[in-house]
Amino acid sequence: MTDAMTLANILPIIGFLILAGGVIGLLAGLFGIGGGAISVPIFYEVFRILDIPYDVRMPLAVGTSLAVIIPTSIMSARGHYAKGTMDTALIRLWAVPVVLGVLLGSYIARFADPFVFKLVFVAVASVNAARLLLGSQGWRVAETLPGKGLMRVYGSIVGLLSALMGIGGGAITNLLLTLHAVPIHRAISTAAGVGVLIALPGTLGYVYAGWGRAGLPPDATGFVSWLTFAATIPTSILTTRFGVTLAHKLPKRTLETAFGCFLVVVSARFLFDLL
Repeated sequence: MTDAMTLANILPIIGFLILAGGVIGLLAGLFGIGGGAISVPIFYEVFRILDIPYDVRMPLAVGTSLAVIIPTSIMSARGHYAKGTMDTALIRLWAVPVVLGVLLGSYIARFADPFVFKLVFVAVASVNAARLLLGSQGWRVAETLPGKGLMRVYGSIVGLLSALMGIGGGAITNLLLTLHAVPIHRAISTAAGVGVLIALPGTLGYVYAGWGRAGLPPDATGFVSWLTFAATIPTSILTTRFGVTLAHKLPKRTLETAFGCFLVVVSARFLFDLL
């Protein structure tokens, strides 16, 4: 990382990342997310401690989060698919627009101010949290999903915002689907599949976006820190299956409340930076 960091300083951080990986995997399975909603703020704080320059700290956290999401989203998607609640037809419809949205978001990341990433993160997380904590019954725009044209637009929005937030699209996909009366368990399972569409192109996009930028740690390729990735992945893979099992055992209202409280904590962290 930086020359000032000694082995004694680095080892506790690696241990912290290993523990964080377990939480990321659990959330990936439990909420159908890639874990980015927790990994981005954790990685951001780690890079702050390591004295990574402010102008690359947030995109580095986002890009690294997307890399971590690759295996966790695959594990989560496989688990939910096996439960039979994933909407595979919707995932096929969204495949192209989601990827295009992710690539656009990655391109924007090459030039955007860190303020943009934090603003998008806080806005999306706060809306989701309010809907979940206040009760989702009144939060409906329709009783069925719209036609294919509008659904493709939704897919591109999911990809764009997910790339700017460093998430697997779970929070946004859950919001869109439940606004159209899709049951929470089905929305979570489908969101897990969407995460697979987002993770790989998002990671490649952030490698490109950060290529040649000054101030990045020596282990990074573009906006992806591979040391952080390696420390986080083993435990996140291990705990994802437990999250999937738990998601299908918990009642709907418990899932909504837990997810809402989690998003409040995450959005509050970045809101503090924006104020």
